[in-house]
Amino acid sequence: MAGNTRPTPFSVAVICDTQNYVDHNNQREAGFPLNAREMLWDMMSHIARNARSNGGDIAFVTGLGDNWQHPSVAGPDASHATIGAIANPVIERILPASPEALREVEMPAVRRAWEIVAQAMPFSVVPGNHDHDHLWTDPNHPPLISDAQGDVIDLIDQIGGLHVGELNNWTQVFGSDTPMFRDKPWYVSSFRDGANSAQLFEGGGYRFLHLGLEMCPDDAVIAWAQSVIDSHPGLPTILSIHEFINEAAERKSIAALDLTRMDPERNSPQDLWAKLIATNDQILITLNGHFHGVNQRIDNNDHGHKVYQFLVNYQSRKQALKVSAPEAKVLDGLGDGWIRLLTFDLAGATPRLRLRAYSAHYKAFASDLPFYTQWYGYEHPEMSPADFLALDEAEILLDDFRARFTPIADPAGHDAALLVAE
Repeated sequence: MAGNTRPTPFSVAVICDTQNYVDHNNQREAGFPLNAREMLWDMMSHIARNARSNGGDIAFVTGLGDNWQHPSVAGPDASHATIGAIANPVIERILPASPEALREVEMPAVRRAWEIVAQAMPFSVVPGNHDHDHLWTDPNHPPLISDAQGDVIDLIDQIGGLHVGELNNWTQVFGSDTPMFRDKPWYVSSFRDGANSAQLFEGGGYRFLHLGLEMCPDDAVIAWAQSVIDSHPGLPTILSIHEFINEAAERKSIAALDLTRMDPERNSPQDLWAKLIATNDQILITLNGHFHGVNQRIDNNDHGHKVYQFLVNYQSRKQALKVSAPEAKVLDGLGDGWIRLLTFDLAGATPRLRLRAYSAHYKAFASDLPFYTQWYGYEHPEMSPADFLALDEAEILLDDFRARFTPIADPAGHDAALLVAE
């Protein structure tokens, strides 16, 4: 490395499943006691203030999908018209098609959130199942109940088999030709109008590749991702996708939203591992939301090196609502402003990754809040308080990092082609 400047630590911020913040039902104009979307905007403002371009350490942000709540069409898209659809009382109650509210309330709130960070640093957003235009129930996998009474979480296994359709709404906000990404030098590739995308960023003396993939991608998406990796060989790579590991750290879909059952050409999380992640030694980390809570697993890839897989999803958290408006009813939760931070320190003898959770609402890290495990320990009732906290407050030794990756020539320099102007 040129010079004697020690590369400084840097962070990647992770934003997960924001649909409850922007749900049109969770705003004052709908009679809710607060504007939940403002909690999301505060999160993004915190990230922007702490961007590397503003003197902080955050070099990149990734959004893990389910950006908004409601579909715009309750029925099949054109490519699935022959499948048909059947009534589903659970979906009709909790996720009715809401085109006007979606386009006038939810999508603008999400767009404003990401515009806050758009000028501060490179970022990625992937689509989740809620972001698809269409939602309908497969006649071959009907719901198991005749009404929608009860808590939605308890009804998940009885919903039946769901289809999701096109991503026209999503590409209006996050498509590759939108102002957020068009002509950005760090946005280096996309597929299907940006539903799958690739970004470059720098940190700690290394150049990183980030891949964002749609949920349960088909082989054409995997081929595109492989082509991007082949065009950027040797770079430590982070892969974001809405669904990968679940609450039990298994690579397994929720039965109701197993998109491979509905569309066999898609790949399951385990298929994605076998076809893309395990075979490419430069994929270091996977990030996903979708399933409630947090968890992690580490597996060796086909080359004998470690892949760190993280579930990050705080959407069911609602302690803030319990205190400020205990009478308020929500479908699931809000999120309490939680952000996952992955802080890389790559300068020492053994590179390290620190996991932390920060709440922009509480303005505190998880380890700073004495009642953290009492508030949220329900996510993992089988764990001790210390083990539960360790999911959001831990240090991981990246002990094979040096064997896999080569630093850039001048870690103290700034590559104008990759970094936002500082």
